[in-house]
Amino acid sequence: LSQTLPDPYEDFMYYHLQYYGYYKAQRSSLPNSATHQHVWKNNPRYLLSGSFGKREDLIPDRLQKEKRLLSYVPRTLSALNSLMLSSPFVKSRQLLYDDIGEVNPRLREPRDLFAFFSDSALLQAPRWPIECEVIKERIHHIEWVPPQPEYFYQPTGNEKIPEIVGEEKGTIVFQLDSVPTEDCYFTSSRVGGKRGIIKELSVSLQGPEDNTLLFESRFESGNLQKAVRVNTFEYELTLRTDLYTNKHTQWFYFRVQNTRKDVTYRFTIVNLLKPKSLYTIGMKPLMYSQLDASTHSIGWRREGNEIKYYRNNADDGQQPFHCLTWTIQFPYDRDTCFFAHFYPYTYTDLQRFLLSVANSPVKSQFCKLQTLCRSLAGNTVYLLTITNPARTPQEAALKKAVVLTARVHPGESNGSWIMKGFLDFILSNSPDAQLLRDIFIFKVVPMLNPDGVIVGNYRCSLAGRDLNRHYKTILKESFPCIWHTRNMIKRLLEEREVLLYCDFHGHSRKNNIFVYGCNNTNRQFWLHERVFPLMLSKNAPDKFSFHSCNFKVQKCKEGTGRVVMWRMGILNSYTMESTFGGSTLGNKRDTHFTTEDLKSLGYHVCDTLLDFCDPDRTKFMQCLAELKELLQQEIHKKFKELGQDMDLERSWSDISLSDLHQKKTMYKKKKKPLKSRKQRNKQYHRNTLMLESKLTEDAPVRRPTSTVWSECPTLGSQLNGRGKSTSLDPTDMTTMILTKNKDRIQVFHLIYVYVCVYAHS
Repeated sequence: LSQTLPDPYEDFMYYHLQYYGYYKAQRSSLPNSATHQHVWKNNPRYLLSGSFGKREDLIPDRLQKEKRLLSYVPRTLSALNSLMLSSPFVKSRQLLYDDIGEVNPRLREPRDLFAFFSDSALLQAPRWPIECEVIKERIHHIEWVPPQPEYFYQPTGNEKIPEIVGEEKGTIVFQLDSVPTEDCYFTSSRVGGKRGIIKELSVSLQGPEDNTLLFESRFESGNLQKAVRVNTFEYELTLRTDLYTNKHTQWFYFRVQNTRKDVTYRFTIVNLLKPKSLYTIGMKPLMYSQLDASTHSIGWRREGNEIKYYRNNADDGQQPFHCLTWTIQFPYDRDTCFFAHFYPYTYTDLQRFLLSVANSPVKSQFCKLQTLCRSLAGNTVYLLTITNPARTPQEAALKKAVVLTARVHPGESNGSWIMKGFLDFILSNSPDAQLLRDIFIFKVVPMLNPDGVIVGNYRCSLAGRDLNRHYKTILKESFPCIWHTRNMIKRLLEEREVLLYCDFHGHSRKNNIFVYGCNNTNRQFWLHERVFPLMLSKNAPDKFSFHSCNFKVQKCKEGTGRVVMWRMGILNSYTMESTFGGSTLGNKRDTHFTTEDLKSLGYHVCDTLLDFCDPDRTKFMQCLAELKELLQQEIHKKFKELGQDMDLERSWSDISLSDLHQKKTMYKKKKKPLKSRKQRNKQYHRNTLMLESKLTEDAPVRRPTSTVWSECPTLGSQLNGRGKSTSLDPTDMTTMILTKNKDRIQVFHLIYVYVCVYAHS
């Protein structure tokens, strides 16, 4: 600029802040917004600070101060108008003007109040707990889709089970100094984590011929606590537990350097906690080569041979550990490679994506980025509101809402890839995407647990708790992310109907993609909560398995987002589980999922929403009829297992499908281990006495059923007429069922529910 004039707005703010004692700089040091506005943010000299006890030192006379401040306001406004008319190039950046230059100023939306992105904004650096050391190097991976399907590993039965040697006989080549466990708790955070010089934890190479691998995991989402070299090319790895806990080891993500080509390495993770894993049925780890990425644009790919998941036989009195072992050959000498449980998607990856959305002049018109809250460590939890602007207030009020969330469990990065696919489509210019934005308001929380994602946790937040068990919490300060999410949805329900809630997760023991839902007891909407998953299975038949879905509310799941939102009034409330492995369906049978597969599922969610809300209810009613037929088939199957063949038809239409999927273990209480023979004998005698007493007395459980049958005498004749058994007394049928060992409690409950509903309908 050829000349700079004082900004009236900042002149006014100078006196205002000086009056209240917040600003101590000299008047001559006040920057001019026309040329130096960025100085306010970047120079600590201009940060607002002050002492509340020394305001009188600025201007001695209080009356004089007030007069000066009040008299300055009209002078500021008149100066503003004159500058606005005479010198357009010195307009205040705090005000917006009409495009045609008319004098109609309005305030700009506050900047940086919620740390939103601007055109020139840099990504926010993640905040780490102060105990965590973090390397300065930025880790970034390219996206790549394998040109050929990546098939499951086929076990040969001859896989080696290596003996766990440990650090007593091996050599520690990498180990984190201090890891916060359950004896500690989160106190504070800072950008870059622990203060001071970052130590080199890997061993020092003795020369160019030294082939020791150099390990590292002190980067975003990394997880490796220790590496022990037990042979020339064999290493035992220990994963770090979730911070401030002593459990939850599943997610791994680490770097190795100084590799050698055409040599078979063996890695064994020695402290996994889950007794079952997809590695037992063919899942392979992921590997990423930086040389492949830079020279051939090849990204993450499934690698590994001799894969074995087994129990560690070492008995040290603690909880039993399981091991994962695999062999690998690196493609290059002295390469830098990464291994991961699944495709990483970090907090920085999310911010890059949101920055691209905020900087898009088209997408930013219908996607508003907000801060839902701050996490315990002070990282931003983002909320996206996606909808096309309504033409009238009445039209806006009629829009239904859809709520989608992901990454409440930080190690389940599958959820982020599905979410990315959903956002890519819903923010596109596709006619279907535009239609969805016309009829819905989408509330999206793409990363509920940023702290856990940053530090490489598998399941918990920095509170050391599984957030997906605390949606009923009132502890706002301990669980801010889910407290604010629930509160946001509660306010949304007061404004409009929420058609669907879905939380994206990952699953470590089952293949395919499926949902967990809630069983609706309202007869008006019987089976309706199963329609959306059934439609989704038809739109993505090679990825989504409806038969793997489950619709029940267990007591241990009362604190999950799915159940809490359902109890708040959202009928279609789901947890969507996507496998870490791959598909057993259709054309993708026995192949691993890629990031493109998961992103396509996000598109299919959008496609299914259109089918679900189609004004033509043909598809909806067809799915409802199919669900009723599936219910009848399940009932027939259960009775055949009990030796009965009954034609139930529509008289069983009120029985819950979830009752048919109950496992016998659901009705059994977990038995405490008996530590002595005396305890075992006492338990045996107690069980014997209980059994004898039951045999000598009439079973009271039969009476209510017989009473109900007597109140409805036509029911017995109807069943006798429809079934193959010509004489079937209700009491005899109940007795027969109770004498069967297989699923006896389950089927009795099913019969009882049916009789009660049918007799009183």
